[in-house]
Amino acid sequence: MSTYREIVGKKIKKVSSDPSDGADGEMWYNSATGTLRGLGISTAWSSGSPLTTGRAQAGGNGTQDLALICGGYTTAVTAVTEEFNGSGWGAGGSLTTSRSSLRSAGTQTSALAFGGYKPSPGYITVTESYNGTSWTNAPSLTTGRTGGSQAGTSTAALYAGGGTPGTITNSEEYNGSSWSEGNNLNTARTVVGGSGIQTAALAAGGELGPPGYTGATELYDGTSWTTSPGSLNVIKGGQGQSGTQTSSLAYGGYTGTAVTGATESWDGTTWTNLSPIALATPRNATQGAGADSTSAVCFGGDPQKSETEEFNSSTNVITAAAWASSGAYPTATGGTMGFGTQTAAVGVGGETSPGPTTDACAEYDGSTWSGGGTYPSSLRSSGTTGILTAGLNVGGNTAPGATPTLNVTGEYDGSSWTTGGVYPAVCASVGVAGIQTAALGAGAYFTPGGSPGSTQANTYNGSSWTSAPSLNTARYQAGNSGTTTAALCIGGSPGQGTTVESFNGSSWTTGSAKILNTPNSFTTSSVATADTTANFSASPTYANSTEFYDGTSWATGAKLASVRQGAGAGTPSTGLVFTGYSPGTPRSTATEEYTAETIAANIKTFTTS
Repeated sequence: MSTYREIVGKKIKKVSSDPSDGADGEMWYNSATGTLRGLGISTAWSSGSPLTTGRAQAGGNGTQDLALICGGYTTAVTAVTEEFNGSGWGAGGSLTTSRSSLRSAGTQTSALAFGGYKPSPGYITVTESYNGTSWTNAPSLTTGRTGGSQAGTSTAALYAGGGTPGTITNSEEYNGSSWSEGNNLNTARTVVGGSGIQTAALAAGGELGPPGYTGATELYDGTSWTTSPGSLNVIKGGQGQSGTQTSSLAYGGYTGTAVTGATESWDGTTWTNLSPIALATPRNATQGAGADSTSAVCFGGDPQKSETEEFNSSTNVITAAAWASSGAYPTATGGTMGFGTQTAAVGVGGETSPGPTTDACAEYDGSTWSGGGTYPSSLRSSGTTGILTAGLNVGGNTAPGATPTLNVTGEYDGSSWTTGGVYPAVCASVGVAGIQTAALGAGAYFTPGGSPGSTQANTYNGSSWTSAPSLNTARYQAGNSGTTTAALCIGGSPGQGTTVESFNGSSWTTGSAKILNTPNSFTTSSVATADTTANFSASPTYANSTEFYDGTSWATGAKLASVRQGAGAGTPSTGLVFTGYSPGTPRSTATEEYTAETIAANIKTFTTS
């Protein structure tokens, strides 16, 4: 009988505490607990950041960390493309032809989209190629269709079966210049899963038409299709499928009677139902991406789902990023502003229900709120920045309504407020970034007359404000983050919901930072620095969206539990949102904390027998 050392090439170490990580197959003896321990395989789906645009019947391709979704159906066919970076979704270039039930092959930076359905003219042959930025028309399919099995790359793709609307066996191959007829599938079907490459493809499941659904699996060798003895355990169509001909996953779909979250893995011969491991959100007409049967990302689905889930089978336990409820704010308010960190935050003022503003402030210690220093005026909709012991509050309204009434700058030392330099204008909803002694204010809602936003910007040195270069676009209720020499001004009203401007200390530039995916036209809550920023909790109506900026682009994050326009604090990995207006204008006491995704070794205790 072989020993562990002969098999693995290492002996079992004796340790007094478990290591934080280790190599696959590594084992050790924990002398403190008297147990034999090692890394075990963890297999599970976890929640991921949602799509910006929920949809069904889209095209999808790529890998778990670099996926692409294009087209699909929302309330109408769409051309919207989104890109996944392993953490969240960001905007990509739109298809030239909006459509649903299309298929896609390739990678996020080199993709092909083909076929689909458009109400007029119907089943289409349109093919487009993507370079990571924009789509351009490519040679068309010979046969227009929907829901076939896709495989391959942007220059060597395969499309087999589908609906016209009747199910077909037709198979076509793309060589980068044209589509040509290949040998047909053995079983005609539509909404069939596809994975692999042009010369080694896998087609599974699908709808046969009036007779129902099939679990049949076929393999393609570049010349012909062969029916495999291995069949899906859950007979269905409309599932997501990804991987290779010898290592694939199939997930979700429709059985003919029910939508399912069933997940199956393929080893080249046999499908294995991984039950009870299944998608948390059962879905049909979904898509996915992944390199093999150990990792995948599933996105979209009918009816117009935005949920994303990630599959991992490894020696790591992955805990998805999430918002969690925490201690309630002392008073239900809207228009409260916040600053600080997730474990040391301050809330300032706000509008209670049915309407008066308050001068009350509260401090948060990471679990509960308690009373803080009273502000010199009752107010709402001011601008804030800083930390618990060195905070800054600018302007605001002293009563409900749209008319700003303050130009006061308040400074907080962790227990009480003092008055600082007067802001250059009476204003509300000014975006403020930086620290107490080096702050930047940009945009605002001014009197008289309730101006529709301002381009004005000013810097603060701890005692007085000085005029700074103006924004390019007038706005108020924008989110600001960063410093006086490297800042972002994010979204805002009126109508600047996705526009972002960056500041280098000398001028504001539009376009150097990609636009937001979700319009934010009311109070936004932004934290951290200009190259690692989070934007929480606002939209033209009300929303629970979160977006993160990495210095290049914005990507979606886990959604807040509460739909509202709230106050924010913290960092992109440890954010905080509290209070706020919600639909119907009720005020809120809700507090939510954000925790970023974590990855930890899956350490198990082993027994001998």
